[in-house]
Amino acid sequence: MPAATTSIAEESEELARFRQQWLEEVLSKKKVPSGEDAAGSAPSTATSFEVPIQPLPQPHTSHRRASHGTSSPPPIARRLGPHATPAPMGPVLQRAVEVYRKAVLHEQRSELDDALRLYRTAFRMDPNVDRAYHLMEDQQQRRAAMASAPRPPAHEVHHHKTGSGASAVDSLIHELEGVEIGPARIPVARARGDGFVTGMLAGLVASWPDRLSFEPENEQEAIPIKTMPDELLLHVLRLVDHTTIERFARVNRKARVLTLDASLWRPLVQTIYRPPQVSDDEEFDALVLKYMMDFRRVYIEHPRVRCDGLYIAVCHYMRDGIGENVWVNYSHLVTYYRYLRFYPDGQVLSLLANEELSPSQVIPLLKPTLRKKGFYVGNWYLDGTAVHIDELVEPGSDETRYSFQMILELRSRPLGRWNRLDFRGYDSVHIATGEATPLALKNERPFWFSKVRSYA
Repeated sequence: MPAATTSIAEESEELARFRQQWLEEVLSKKKVPSGEDAAGSAPSTATSFEVPIQPLPQPHTSHRRASHGTSSPPPIARRLGPHATPAPMGPVLQRAVEVYRKAVLHEQRSELDDALRLYRTAFRMDPNVDRAYHLMEDQQQRRAAMASAPRPPAHEVHHHKTGSGASAVDSLIHELEGVEIGPARIPVARARGDGFVTGMLAGLVASWPDRLSFEPENEQEAIPIKTMPDELLLHVLRLVDHTTIERFARVNRKARVLTLDASLWRPLVQTIYRPPQVSDDEEFDALVLKYMMDFRRVYIEHPRVRCDGLYIAVCHYMRDGIGENVWVNYSHLVTYYRYLRFYPDGQVLSLLANEELSPSQVIPLLKPTLRKKGFYVGNWYLDGTAVHIDELVEPGSDETRYSFQMILELRSRPLGRWNRLDFRGYDSVHIATGEATPLALKNERPFWFSKVRSYA
């Protein structure tokens, strides 16, 4: 028994030494300070093999260390400090912010239609444009407040170093304040004109690569149009109408960019939008600036009366007939046509004809030299979307006592066609007294446009 007791005591001392060495290795790996080693990890007199677990630091411990200045601020506080500046905006967002700013100016001037249109354009370009706009406004107000604040005396001025990132952002904001950002500018390679595009198409084209070309569906086939210079393609496009230009734009991206060139749309817009299409006091430059120098958009969205065809209204009414048999009632469906042909110089031709003359027969006859019952010649002008037709008289008649006048509403179905005219008023005017008498519009129907190649 004494020998067994001695052996057990020697084994306990050896286990205690082994346990002490193991604890020292573990604590050295964890790099625990010596003060904490003495306080929290003192060797125990027990003979068990359990290792004491270090408790997690409590919140009050971190606050106590922060008060002594031994810990750095949290990462979020470093990233979102009081002097944090936003990251530079992309070109698309910058254009969207500028459009949003113009919309705010229109809204302040109570021009709600223009403001709503510009708001829609800005949000189509970037859905977060309102946040970017308010962020830029806050930055400008802060800079203005700092500039207007009284400066301390020279002996109290303390110079602080500013990081390179903040100075770069400040310089960028300063440059953006003096730059008027307009619509997306789409340069066409080796072409004289430049295309300007706004709205949803601007964001789409801005995402395309700079170098575009015509590529065949079959790589083994040659594509001759790829070798043609852009100047020659633009010259060909100037010889066709707008419908052909838009059809060509559907080929691929290269064709779309070519058809946005201002040299194609500027002459067309300058030719069309002049009196009587626009009022005399409305300047052409003001009209183009309203659509941010996008000539293609002016041609599509701004109202215009088309002079390359006829506006035709097909009207019907029922008339009771008379028969020999009293037991049978007859009803006749009467069809008649109204024709309107507009000229760019302000002259308009009006013809009321029955079903004996079909539109195909009237088209070659409808000229100012026509002499026929129901044929009238007058003047027209466009005011917004209202088409005013005055002094409709029968030509060649010296004893004319009455003239006619119409007010029609110009509509577009679909967008850009401007192919419908609705009656708003139809009056008979006594020439001597100028008294206007409204006429009934019971059977009148809207005019629909039909293009005539020979008129174009």
